[in-house]
Amino acid sequence: MLGKLRYRQSMASATTALTVQEFDALYGHEAGWEYWFGEARRKPVPTQLHGILQSVLSELLNRAGYISSVESDMKIASDWQPRPDVCGVLGEAIEKYITDPENVVVFEVLSEDDAIVEKCQHYSEIRIEQIFVFDTESRTITNWDGTKLVPVPDVKLGNGVTITGATIWSEFAKRQKQTPPASLVI
Repeated sequence: MLGKLRYRQSMASATTALTVQEFDALYGHEAGWEYWFGEARRKPVPTQLHGILQSVLSELLNRAGYISSVESDMKIASDWQPRPDVCGVLGEAIEKYITDPENVVVFEVLSEDDAIVEKCQHYSEIRIEQIFVFDTESRTITNWDGTKLVPVPDVKLGNGVTITGATIWSEFAKRQKQTPPASLVI
């Protein structure tokens, strides 16, 4: 659709917010969009390093006992529906969307033009307690403490598992120069 609108125009030319249903119809099938309080908000375009770190974090979350996904819809609140870079859920049954904040961990990889503090505030407002932000350039990890991002050396998860920063950044470095195996059977 040519030039999708962030807002729909009413008959009187006043701008009104998109409904969730309108957002889903226009953007729900496309990667890179989030629903923010009546607006379709474009996520920053990830770099190759961003994507590599997402796959590392997703794999490490799986090893830590979480069911993880990348860029998945989160439908906990009706007015804000983000797509975290990586999220994990403890539990046995997986639904189409994450609709309950209990036992959820969110990982965001810092991007240019990212409203990361605002995003962390919104995660807190929908009662997600485990929020971590990763910076591929400085190779640092921060944790949202409810009011601000605080540097941490490791990721301490709600199920008692710790993923060390050394493990994360070591796996990240390996993936940047991985060599293919001589043979591979899948």
